[in-house]
Amino acid sequence: MMICRISFIIFLTLGTFSITQTTGSAGTSTIPNVVTADIEAGIQHYIEEKMRLGGGYFTLPFEEKELKLKLVRVHTEYLANLGPRYHFACVDVADIEGDLYDVDFFLKGDPGSMTVTETTVHKINGQPFYTWEQKEDKTWQRVAIEDASRNLLGVLNGQDEFDFLYTVALPEITEPARMWLPLPTSDAFQTVEISSMEIPGKRQILKDQKYGNQVLLVNLDREDSKKNVELLFHVRRIEKDAYAEPQSAPEEYLRPNRLVPLNEDFKSIAEKVVKGKNGDLVRARALYDYVIDNMQYIRNGDGWGNGDAVYACNVKTGNCTDFHSYFIALSRSISIPARFSMGAAIPSSRNDGGIHG
Repeated sequence: MMICRISFIIFLTLGTFSITQTTGSAGTSTIPNVVTADIEAGIQHYIEEKMRLGGGYFTLPFEEKELKLKLVRVHTEYLANLGPRYHFACVDVADIEGDLYDVDFFLKGDPGSMTVTETTVHKINGQPFYTWEQKEDKTWQRVAIEDASRNLLGVLNGQDEFDFLYTVALPEITEPARMWLPLPTSDAFQTVEISSMEIPGKRQILKDQKYGNQVLLVNLDREDSKKNVELLFHVRRIEKDAYAEPQSAPEEYLRPNRLVPLNEDFKSIAEKVVKGKNGDLVRARALYDYVIDNMQYIRNGDGWGNGDAVYACNVKTGNCTDFHSYFIALSRSISIPARFSMGAAIPSSRNDGGIHG
């Protein structure tokens, strides 16, 4: 069984590639430097032109049908210059039926004049048709999904079962204090059982009547300083694909909250970020990228960790709760329903270890 230790971290990885070549005896032919921004611009231009010609959709033949797609995001972390005037790009595109496709592109050419030479569907809703394997000579090759090892895939199908250990060390406590810990709940995709609790102080489990969330409330005092909190859960999960949420009420997730207000500052920022972008999925992705690019994960000073969207907007630092609140405020300000959802990403590529942050 898998045992995971929970915490969170946010990564932003950007790569820059360049290559210059000199050829010929009568003179020199210099291949322009190519950076990831050039490849990103090249693939975006290609898809936008295809959408213009396709009546607003990027059309792609696939399995005896024609997909009608819209660009969600370019995976900047995978953009690569493979050699002189030869490049790779990977994008997420959404179909009108709600499926999310991961598509790989190979391009050739210089900045401003790149053309696509090969297009393949890599994944549907996270499920791959093939994977990439690096050979000893550092080049990459496709491996059909049926021939790939479990380690190479890093994907679990069907169901999974594991133990999940949540641990936290309490700080110095100088006066009576309260601590709230969210508890994972069972739903249509998972069954959660509390195996054990080792918690100082007096505790009780509270249940939110509106959403059904459970919270562990712990009353602490000075003698609880520096003690450890451990909660062990046994979890059984089934594969979760795209699904229609029952009793969805999007208008509820457009309303302001105490720490996520609606104001002209949020609206002005959001409108600039999504200018020229169509569709809520594409616009929401642009807002997400903006938040990641403009905030830093720094837990310092007063005000961080409260989920205060105004604080996050002004200071541009905080923890994941502050990131989420800022994104929600920007989304709601331009009529994109958004809400906060808490969870932990369980690694499928190993059977034990921690989730650090």
